Amino acid sequence: MLQIDAQGPVLLAQIDRPDVRNAFNDTLIAALTELFVGLKPEVRVVVLSGNGPTFCAGGDLEWMKKAATYSEEENIRDAVRLAELFEAMAQAPAVVLSKVHGAAFGGGCGLVAASDVAVAADGTKFCFSEVKLGLIPATISSFVVPKIGVGHARHLFTTAEVFEAKRAYEIGLIHGVCPADSLDAWVEERVALVLKNGPQAVAMSKQIAQDTPLDKVETARRLALARAGAEGREGVAAFLEKRKANFVVDR
Repeated sequence: MLQIDAQGPVLLAQIDRPDVRNAFNDTLIAALTELFVGLKPEVRVVVLSGNGPTFCAGGDLEWMKKAATYSEEENIRDAVRLAELFEAMAQAPAVVLSKVHGAAFGGGCGLVAASDVAVAADGTKFCFSEVKLGLIPATISSFVVPKIGVGHARHLFTTAEVFEAKRAYEIGLIHGVCPADSLDAWVEERVALVLKNGPQAVAMSKQIAQDTPLDKVETARRLALARAGAEGREGVAAFLEKRKANFVVDR
């Protein structure tokens, strides 16, 4: 269901349902949510990937068939659980990096949008496919629209057009495109960059990006907190003394 490999400050999380193209069901949603909510403080980067030929094909047909028998109240609870997964990714203090290949459809695009950093292999296919099933991309919209903007969302949500990695990069859904055999190197470079930074500063910066716009008083307050904190004092001292800060982890 979900394979976890902890490598010090880096946690590799691989969705492991290749027989159904790594599609969501309630068990997988619960496992992923538990992972992101329960991250240990020492974890600074989570690399999310999918086993087999596809990153994530969206909703499992058997799960959706079961949901079709739910009452409205049961359906709301089920949808909230999915929304809570994406929220847990966005609110996690660690950087979440998605390594995408094959295809990301429906909720799979939600995983990509809820990530802080995402890269895809050349030729990877993306689709907001919900309307093809008479459904809507509601739970993922809170994370997709800030990434790609209202204009692209209105187009792609309503047409369910399949588009490739180059287009996903152009509209801001992902942050890099490379040959499949270069994915690991691309990911490793970004992981190494994150590990050179103060983990508390990274977490605070991630939150600032999502809380924007902030007024000048709040921006000043948050900067003051960082400056006064032990990590901020150590980072500035290390810079002035031309040494490596104690929070830097070399890869």
